[in-house]
Amino acid sequence: MARSLWTGAISFGLVNIPIKLFTAVSPRQVQFHQLHDADGARVRMQRVCTADGEEVPYEHVVKGYQLDRDHVVMIQPEELDAIDPESTHTIDIESFVELSEIDPLYYDKTYYLVPEQTAAKAYALLRQAMQQAGKVGIARFVLRTRQSLCAVRPMSGPFLGLSTMYYADEVVAPETLAPPWREGALGERELQMAGQLIESLATKFDPGRYHDEYRERVLQLVREKAEGKEVIAQPQAEPRAQVIDLVTALKASLDAARRGEPPSRPSGETTSKPPAKRPAEAPAHGRTRRPSRRGRREAAH
Repeated sequence: MARSLWTGAISFGLVNIPIKLFTAVSPRQVQFHQLHDADGARVRMQRVCTADGEEVPYEHVVKGYQLDRDHVVMIQPEELDAIDPESTHTIDIESFVELSEIDPLYYDKTYYLVPEQTAAKAYALLRQAMQQAGKVGIARFVLRTRQSLCAVRPMSGPFLGLSTMYYADEVVAPETLAPPWREGALGERELQMAGQLIESLATKFDPGRYHDEYRERVLQLVREKAEGKEVIAQPQAEPRAQVIDLVTALKASLDAARRGEPPSRPSGETTSKPPAKRPAEAPAHGRTRRPSRRGRREAAH
């Protein structure tokens, strides 16, 4: 059984509901070790002082905040401990809002809230009342010494979920990215065809349809190399041609969607194609060809 990350209570008004916090997601990223290519031994990272080049023991490492180019403020651990938020073990709901009012951009990590057996009735009351009202609770709580803003909301099944949220000053305002641009006039035919294309591709969201194909390919590569199989680099796919005629591209995409086929490149496009790359030749002596420096760097991520 999964272990809880946090134990406390949901508080709204004078009602306290004892709960436990469990993670709702488990990312499955491929983790690589850093090795010495000559002998395959693990590479150890050291903390080295830039002033004298000597390794610094962990107990002598402190935090510093860079105020400007020439001024760093050194902070001691006990100074941070003195200003840590008080750990009350309470999720304090301060207000209820419409779920549609929260841009998903504000969500960070999501957890399940599971009630203690003695609080099952109060927990169900809160969940069903929120579901009927179409509201989510905005709250604050302290997790691992950090105070977080969060949204408490009904989930599928008999669960409440908690999503930590970014504060307003942590979200990048889109108007700061670039000067506003003109969208230009769109024809009625273009809008109609784009709408038809969207409708032809519309379906119910099924998360099981989507897989991390890159992770699956990396793990397949690892299995093949572990079995001693020869790995030959595959030629890269040709980049898609630039869209020249929007109406032509929409029509070709719509026709392909109706046939259940991937859209083909519309005729009449004049974008030049890069020369096709030859498949990599098998390395001599049955050894696996080493990836390029760029390939090794991308694989490490």
